[in-house]
Amino acid sequence: MTSLESSRRHLASDNWSGVHPEVIAALAAVNTGHLPSYGHDDYTESILDRLKSVFGKDTEIFFVFTGTGANVLGLQSLTRPYNSVICSETAHIHTSECGAVEKHSGCKLLTVASSDGKIDRDGIAAHLHDFGNDHSVQPSVVSISQATEYGTVYTRDEVQAIAAFAHDHGLKLHMDGARLANAAAHLGLSLRDVSGDAGVDVLSFGGTKNGLIAAEAVVFFDSELGRDFKYRRMQGMQLASKMRFIAAQFDALFTNDLWLRSATHANRLATLLGERLSAVPGFRVTQKIQANEVFAFVPREHIASLQDDCFFHVWDEAASEARFVTSFDTTENDVNSFAAAAGRIAAGMNQNG
Repeated sequence: MTSLESSRRHLASDNWSGVHPEVIAALAAVNTGHLPSYGHDDYTESILDRLKSVFGKDTEIFFVFTGTGANVLGLQSLTRPYNSVICSETAHIHTSECGAVEKHSGCKLLTVASSDGKIDRDGIAAHLHDFGNDHSVQPSVVSISQATEYGTVYTRDEVQAIAAFAHDHGLKLHMDGARLANAAAHLGLSLRDVSGDAGVDVLSFGGTKNGLIAAEAVVFFDSELGRDFKYRRMQGMQLASKMRFIAAQFDALFTNDLWLRSATHANRLATLLGERLSAVPGFRVTQKIQANEVFAFVPREHIASLQDDCFFHVWDEAASEARFVTSFDTTENDVNSFAAAAGRIAAGMNQNG
């Protein structure tokens, strides 16, 4: 890849973006001297305390490297191998983590059909049977994504309703918060409002998709649930030796509301992209745009030419539905240029037709 190619911005994923300059500055600031390893330094401990001021003073919070690691270890803490986890059919833990939850927890994933990525009490209830039957897995956790893999957002009331239903049936609620910042920005609520205060028991809080690098956190809103997590994290190969470099990124994320500024920016540009694509003949937005993802029907014959201009993923090949993701570093020019290219390609195809 040439330097010119590597500097291009695409709409494939917020994982494709770089690291926010304020995060780079924070990393450079702690790249001096020697500090105790594995998080046993005063700086890391101070940042963990800072996150407790965000999520709640009684929480237990642990840094890990990856979102999959956060999901797997968080769910492991809530399950035994004979349990099951109920989730959407589009959930990242089901579609995109190579069976990691099932392999490492031993639990079966039970999916709920969903046209927009969200599940509700009725979908969950369909899996609540055969309790006590030793021939059947025993449901113990509901897992939801916020924002969902379709870019839709659960309201606080929706999360509370799912949490109450799960708790009434003896289940815990896990939240995959890879894009929690985008969801909170859309709702105009705090991160805690839409997670712990809404009844979530364990949260995988994403940093990577919001401008960090190899920096995620697992948040236990009931500290008792995280009592042995430090051992799980070590066994799960998610314990950072130079922990201060993860802590520094979260320090930056919560300085001057960087998390909110970045998420709001990405959300706004996703909305703009949806508006621009909706104006292109033959294109049709297929999901509500509430976070930083846009799903749209793209005429099949346009896809290859468009991907040459700016790469994106085809979400559903049969339906010719594509996914476009904006990031903290996406610009209005990126959006307008891509929409203009789509318009030119569509016009050219129509003329040729």
